[in-house]
Formats: sequence, C-alpha cells, structure tokens
Amino acid sequence: MRIDRESVNAYAATLPAAAQVPPLDPHAHALEGDREQRAAFIICLDAINFGSGWWPTIRKRPGRSGYFTIATALAEHFREAGPPSPRELTEVSAPMLAAIFEQDPAHPLMGQFASSLRDVGEHVLADHGGRFAAVIDAADGSAVELASLLAGWEAFADVSRYDEREVPFFKRAQIAAADTHLAGLAHLPDRDHLTAFADNLVPHVLRVDGVLVLEETLRERIEAGELLEHGAPPEVELRACAVHAIELLSDEVGRRLAPADIDYMLWNRGRSERYKSLPRPRSRTTAY
Repeated sequence: MRIDRESVNAYAATLPAAAQVPPLDPHAHALEGDREQRAAFIICLDAINFGSGWWPTIRKRPGRSGYFTIATALAEHFREAGPPSPRELTEVSAPMLAAIFEQDPAHPLMGQFASSLRDVGEHVLADHGGRFAAVIDAADGSAVELASLLAGWEAFADVSRYDEREVPFFKRAQIAAADTHLAGLAHLPDRDHLTAFADNLVPHVLRVDGVLVLEETLRERIEAGELLEHGAPPEVELRACAVHAIELLSDEVGRRLAPADIDYMLWNRGRSERYKSLPRPRSRTTAY
C-alpha cells in the first residue's frame, strides 16, 4: 500500500481550523469520584482498550459499538462496586469479567482482558505504592513520559516487526496519556508530541477517503471480511502508513492540529454510516 501524497493537501483542507476533540463520554467513562478513582478507571479501561477484531462476535449493547459496550459496562461496575484495588486486580479472572461485561466466559477476550488487568495490578502495587494516581504523577507532567512508562508494561505492549525492524506503535499507551489529559487528571502540555493511535478504524477512514491506496488483492481480502494476521507485513503497513499520513496532514496544516487531534477527528468520522457500511480491516490482537 502507499500514501497518495497528492491527496494529502486537499484532504488537509477538509480538516477544521482548530482541534475539535470531544470530551470523554460521561456515560461510558466513570469520571466522577476523586482523582485516584478516576485514574484507576482510565488506566484500567485503556489496558483493555483492544479487541476490535472480535467486535462482530461479542454481545453489543443496543446502538453501541464494541468499544462503548465494554467501556460502559466497566463504568457501571466502577459506579456500583467502586474501583478495584490493585490487589483485587491481580486476582481477576475471565469469569469475573464476563459477568461485568455480560459476555460468554469462554470468549477469548475475557481471558485476555483478565491477563491485562492482572498485569496492571502487579505494576501499580510493585512500582507505584498501590496508587493509580502515582502512575500518572511518575510521568512528571509529560504525555510522552507517561506513554513510555505504560509501554513497558505487558498490559500495554505494542511493538511489531517489519523487515527485522522494530515498529513501536504503543497505541493504547498513548491513548492512556491522551485520556489522562482529557479526564483532567494531569496537564500534559507535550500531548502534541504523541503520534496517531494506530488501530484499524483510522486506516479504514483514510483508505475510504483516498489518502491510503491499497494493493488490489489486499483490498479484496479486507472487503471479503478476511482477518489479517497481526504482525504480518500488510497489517503493519496499514497501521504505519496511517500514522505517517497523519503526520503529513499535521505538517500540512502547520501543526495547528496535532496528530492526536486529527486521529480523534478521523476516529469519530469513522463512526458515520459511510464508513460503517464498508468492511474495515480486522485483526485479532491485544494491540487495538
């Protein structure tokens, strides 16, 4: 695949003059409570902010996407039972999460979610004195440092290989930093240094809009609903080209829109019927 460089200038002209990043959905995000409670929710949610390749197989809430189904259920659990302690997270199991998310305990995502949350609990206990807010404070007001810290946890691991080269996407670690800012948990002035959050929806939007041009065989595979292998060259190229394209778009508008701002806009654009009506690339992975 390739980026259609000639289309980048015209596409940049369709972007708004200023960032239009919507606030976190107060229904799907437990943003009430003290700072420690809110920090626990953001870190836990973004630790399990993956599974898009499985979304067609889960029980979704009416009118809600896979992401919002999971986020809303987690928010409700936090409100009803309170945030789990790091010690409790180290003992979480697939059946426990299946009850929270109203899913089949045997669904692979439940075990993957449980493994990720256990890792979060272990790190918060061992490295941050059992306090979620201390994880954020350890970054000393830097989005880049917070993303880098989280990227070292297995719960947020996201490094692919391409021609023997490591490609560190760190999609969820960077989203956690961005969400920390949006949730008012910390002021992170270097947020504009984050890259786009490499998933499957933003490449889909860029492909539908003509910025990314796919080889015909790959396009046919995606439109036939074939799952892409995580870490295989086509899947890595999709994510990497989307990240690069958004950097080019940010440059084209003089960096008045940070890559993360453009990512949010395109992700929300991708929720409209024009994009939902066409098959998007899917891969079953814990990266996104």
